[in-house]
Amino acid sequence: MAQLFIRHKVKDYAKWKAQFDEHGEKRKSAGCKGGRLFRSEKDPNEVMILFEWEDLGKAHKFAESDDLRQRMELAGVVGKPELHFFEEIGKFSV
Repeated sequence: MAQLFIRHKVKDYAKWKAQFDEHGEKRKSAGCKGGRLFRSEKDPNEVMILFEWEDLGKAHKFAESDDLRQRMELAGVVGKPELHFFEEIGKFSV
C-alpha cells in the first residue's frame, strides 16, 4: 500500500481540522484510502498525517496539485509542509 506522510504547522488546529474534514471527498476521488492524524505532544498546532493511497503516482499527483496547495493556504498551514512518500513492505505484531 502506498503511503504519504505530511507534517506541518497550522495557525489554529480547529480551523485546520474543519477544512481537512471538508476536503475528504476530494482526497477520496484522487485515490486516498484514508489514514491517521497525529498532533505533536508539545505543540497542538503541529500536525502529522499518514495517508494510504491506491498507488504512489496518485499520491504524488495529489500532493503536487493546486487544489491541495490552495486548501492548505485556506486552512492556515504555516510554512512549507514536509512530505514523504512510502511503499508499505510489511507489518509486525510487536
